[in-house]
Amino acid sequence: MIRRNPNGDVPVVHESAFVDPTAILCGKVIVEANVFIGPYAVIRADEVDEAGGMEPIVIGAGSNIQDGVVIHCKAGGGVVIGQESSIAHRSIVHGPCKVGNRVFIGFNSVLYNCVVGDGSVVRHNAVVEGCTVPPGFYIPSTTNVHSDEELARIERVTLDQAGFSESVAQANHELVKGYKRIRNEF
Repeated sequence: MIRRNPNGDVPVVHESAFVDPTAILCGKVIVEANVFIGPYAVIRADEVDEAGGMEPIVIGAGSNIQDGVVIHCKAGGGVVIGQESSIAHRSIVHGPCKVGNRVFIGFNSVLYNCVVGDGSVVRHNAVVEGCTVPPGFYIPSTTNVHSDEELARIERVTLDQAGFSESVAQANHELVKGYKRIRNEF
């Protein structure tokens, strides 16, 4: 469902993207080319800052937002999801937040008020809040990172871990094509 926010902003979705009919996109949302947005995802840009302004939520080309993901912004802050990134099932990305290119965010993870650098992997049930994760880092499942100082113990992404992220992105590219092909059959 595509809907307007109270400011009158309407999502802009590239024609090559696939948005599942059960997903909700509300407000100042920009969905770029070849994006997959899965069932029951909610992407909502509707809160303003003190001056009445609002940054958009941008989903970069080739990225996938999987089933049950919630992306929202606090007090007009924006969210940017880079290109070819995967936000896995039931994750929450709450702005202000920036996720780089070719990033994998695992199931049930939470990102808030943070930056996740290009090529990083945040595994399942992790929390990243109030810090900047440099490019190429691996954050293990169930890890909580709440400051830049805590990042000193985080490892670099291995080739195997990066390969997994790329395989998820490729699988979702194929889903975009398949769902776009059959969308009028329901």
